[in-house]
Amino acid sequence: MSGFVEKPEPVQVPGLIHLHTGKVRDLYRDGDGNLVMVASDRISAYDWVLPTEIPDKGRVLTQLSLWWFDQLADLVPNHVIGTDAPAGAPADWAGRTLVCRNLDMVPVECVARGYLTGSGLAEYEQTRTVCGLALPEGLVDGSELPAPIFTPAAKAEVGEHDENVSYEEVARTVGAETAALLRQTTLAVYGRGRDVARERGILLADTKFEFGFAGEELVIADEVLTPDSSRFWPADEWQPGRAQPSYDKQFVRDWLTSPDSGWDRRSETPPPALPQQIVDATRAKYVEAYERLTGQSWA
Repeated sequence: MSGFVEKPEPVQVPGLIHLHTGKVRDLYRDGDGNLVMVASDRISAYDWVLPTEIPDKGRVLTQLSLWWFDQLADLVPNHVIGTDAPAGAPADWAGRTLVCRNLDMVPVECVARGYLTGSGLAEYEQTRTVCGLALPEGLVDGSELPAPIFTPAAKAEVGEHDENVSYEEVARTVGAETAALLRQTTLAVYGRGRDVARERGILLADTKFEFGFAGEELVIADEVLTPDSSRFWPADEWQPGRAQPSYDKQFVRDWLTSPDSGWDRRSETPPPALPQQIVDATRAKYVEAYERLTGQSWA
């Protein structure tokens, strides 16, 4: 069993209908039929949404996504209509709210990988493939791939793993034309993100996107190129053959699996609250990622 250690009650706002509470985001519909997406400070690890929040995390994710949407505007349109919190919303919603177009979402996590790690590495070690794509011999944790690859996944519910699937399975699910468009757009967006990040001393190891359709137009949605949806590595510390330092929640994962936490991840027991030093270190990494990528100071 996994999921929320303590599932929060949705905030009730006049004129909004609560639709869903996700790992990080709460989703509402407004009176005009638009979606209102609010990024909380929740953090998840090992399929659990933890009881401790990371201050400012939701704002960092939202503001970084907005910055990236601008960088990607010539490649793919995005779902954002506005950023003002609705009337009557809590003051805390400022800076973490997106008002979005209501899209026909594609039921596929569109993952691009430029480096081998994570679930891709685990599959490679067994079969020398990732999502059915053959890769060269001799790759190790952190190896750069000969070229970026599209490795889609089936989107899972809160508390469950996304499951890697083949391109052929995506084509069967959404049709050959849409599958080809998803692959093409995913790799184009990854390529732009990789190049921008590299200029700032960061390697974009892998990332995942969500897309939907507005009529016939493919639109990128949710968050994009954030530390929650991507692996960002400091370029000057990259060393294949080991786990890489990263701008994400690795501090949280490491503490949870350390003797200090007292938690057995193989058990059905929910993970404990995070100590303050882990909260502070994790927040600092998210802020550092924002500042290094955008070149802007976090207020």
